[in-house]
Amino acid sequence: MASEWEIKKQICDLGRRMYEKGYVAANDGNISFRMGNGRYLCTPTGVSKGFLTPEMICVVDDDGNQVGGEWPRTSEILLHLEIFHELPEINAVVHAHPPHATAFAVAGVEVPMCILPEVEIFIGRIPLADYDTPGGKNFAETILPHLRKKANTILLANHGAVACDKTLEQAYFHLETLDMYCQILLLSKQVGKVRQISEPKVNELLKLKESLGLDDPRLEGDCDPCVLAGSDEFLRGFSTCAIPQHSADANGHGRGTGIANLPSQNGQPQPTPGASRTAIVAGKVIPASLGGSSETARRRAQEDEMERVVQLVTDQIVQRISLPATQGLHAE
Repeated sequence: MASEWEIKKQICDLGRRMYEKGYVAANDGNISFRMGNGRYLCTPTGVSKGFLTPEMICVVDDDGNQVGGEWPRTSEILLHLEIFHELPEINAVVHAHPPHATAFAVAGVEVPMCILPEVEIFIGRIPLADYDTPGGKNFAETILPHLRKKANTILLANHGAVACDKTLEQAYFHLETLDMYCQILLLSKQVGKVRQISEPKVNELLKLKESLGLDDPRLEGDCDPCVLAGSDEFLRGFSTCAIPQHSADANGHGRGTGIANLPSQNGQPQPTPGASRTAIVAGKVIPASLGGSSETARRRAQEDEMERVVQLVTDQIVQRISLPATQGLHAE
C-alpha cells in the first residue's frame, strides 16, 4: 500500500478533479480512505475540495473521533464509516453533488437500468436512499439497505451521490460514470424515446461482469435484470421495446428490425459496392458515392423546396407592389 502521505496527495488530487468537473461547489463534498488498524483519512470541513493540501487531511478512528490533523474533519464522516464497516473490502469513499445525477436525487427518481453497457458492468443498479439531515447517524444509516444489496454507487435524496470501491480512483470513476449516464438519459429524452438493452443481452453483460470478478445481485437471481426504475412521469419518455438486435442472414449481413417506423429490412440483402443508387436532396440528384436517400434527407428536401417556393412568391409580391411607385418616379 502507498504511504499515508501519498494517499493524502491522492485525496487532494481527487478533490481538485471533482471541483474542476463541477461535481462540488464552494466547500461541498468529502473523500475518505481506509488506512487499516482502525484509522481513516478524510477531508476537512469548511474547505474547498479544489484547494486541498496534504497537511489539511484529517485522521479519524472507527467511531469518527479525530485522532490526527490540525483541521476539523468533515461533518459527514459517519456516512463514510457506515460503508467501511458494512463492506470490509472497500477502502475508498467519495461523496459529491454531480449535477445531472443530483437532479435525479432531487426529483426523487431512481436511475433506470439496462441502457448503457458500461453502467451495467461497473456500477449496476443505482438506488435512491431516503432523505435525512446530513451529518448525523440517521443520515449515515439511510444507505445501509442498499449497501447490503451490494450497491457501489448510491443517490442521496435531495442531496447528491456517494460512491465506493477498493481504490480512490475507482470510487471517483463511479461518480464520473454516474453523472455522464444521467446526462445522457436527460438528453436522450429530448431526442426521442429511450430504449433498453434486451434482457438476453443484459445477461451477456452480467456474465462478462462475473468474469471480471465484479459482484451484482442479479447474478444471484435476487431481482429482475431489466426493471425500469423511476416515476411514471419520467418513464413516459421510455420505450417499452428493447433496442433492435443485429441479426445476420445466410450471407452474414443483417439490417436490424426496422428503422423510423418503416417495415423491417431484416433479411434484405445489403447494398453491394458500385450499385446504382441516388438520392434527391434539396432538388438535386446526389450520386451513391455521396450518400444514400433517407427519411431525414427526404424531409429536408421537402422543407428546402417549400422555402424556395415561399421565397419566389414573396419576391413576386414585392415586385408587384413596388412597380407603380417606380413608374411614377420615372414620370417626374
